[in-house]
Amino acid sequence: MRVTRLEVRNLRRFGSAGLEPGPGLNLITGDNGAGKTSLLEALHLMAYGRSFRGRVRDGLVRSGAEALEVFVEWREGAESRLRRAGLRHSGQGWEGRLDGASVSQLGDLCAALAVVSFEPGSHALVAGGGEPRRRLIDWGLFHVEQDFLPLWRRYARALKQRNALLKAGGDPRQLDVWDRELAEAGEPLTQRRQSYLEQLQVPLGRLATELVPGLGAASLEFQPGWRRHELPLADALLLARERDRAAGYTSIGPHRADWRVRHAARPNDEPLSRGQAKLTALACLLAQAEDFASRRGEWPVVALDDLASELDPRHQQRVVGRLAASGAQVFVTGTAIPDAFAGAEPWLFHVEQGAVLRHPSAT
Repeated sequence: MRVTRLEVRNLRRFGSAGLEPGPGLNLITGDNGAGKTSLLEALHLMAYGRSFRGRVRDGLVRSGAEALEVFVEWREGAESRLRRAGLRHSGQGWEGRLDGASVSQLGDLCAALAVVSFEPGSHALVAGGGEPRRRLIDWGLFHVEQDFLPLWRRYARALKQRNALLKAGGDPRQLDVWDRELAEAGEPLTQRRQSYLEQLQVPLGRLATELVPGLGAASLEFQPGWRRHELPLADALLLARERDRAAGYTSIGPHRADWRVRHAARPNDEPLSRGQAKLTALACLLAQAEDFASRRGEWPVVALDDLASELDPRHQQRVVGRLAASGAQVFVTGTAIPDAFAGAEPWLFHVEQGAVLRHPSAT
């Protein structure tokens, strides 16, 4: 995938700004607080429906504005098909268009543009709670299996209905209906997640060995959200029903799924340092990008925020070199040009006073 145009309006510090990036490495520089990260947030917002720094209503809309707007134009596929997407978001409601047509569900808009983002909070993928790890699996499946999104929506609807019944002390016969629906959607959803993680094992093992060799061989361990090896989901839901009725919500199932990275040199799950967690998270994200490329025949867009402060020069060089060789379109932000870009001839942009300027020495 190759973004050819990005425009933002009323996004954090920007009133109106845009850029037309190059097909390979793109470096966006600027002082701290100038807004360079906001450009990567805009790409992430179009691909995920939220910023990697939180929800839209948490300060993403420029002060005094009603809503932010993001427009992205990109080319994809062997035929270099031109696609366009636009999103207007107030923090409370949104409107979207994809290829000239209105979009009724945000997931349909987000499934169009594929962006893999590494940013200062990415270590939470390894060290934090399960939600970002579930999102990583589901994002990958949205893009490589066409029937996954309807399946995910079916499960989410059934879960919402079951939770509402539990909270209201609903009739057991009604709960039987939603238990059956949860199981019929949840079992295949879980199988797809497990298969996807198994697919990531090979690229993750290779990348982890390169980025964090001191931790030993890396492997992924899937936790489905219930004792799947003992019970099918339908039986597990029935056994948990009285507990769930007392709690007022569904305590087991794919919505509680998780996964972890195990390292051979950390057999007792000793906590990783922040630096080790960052590199492990980066290995997971790059493994996902490689898997996407192997299945789709093209790389997703890769966004690396504040690379120089997140990685030491040696790791910067490895990551930039690998991505440059892959042919992926890459966006990197920093206060200055990192040493890792020496000889790489990236397209250069500079953010200053709410404007994005093309650097005179850009390729």
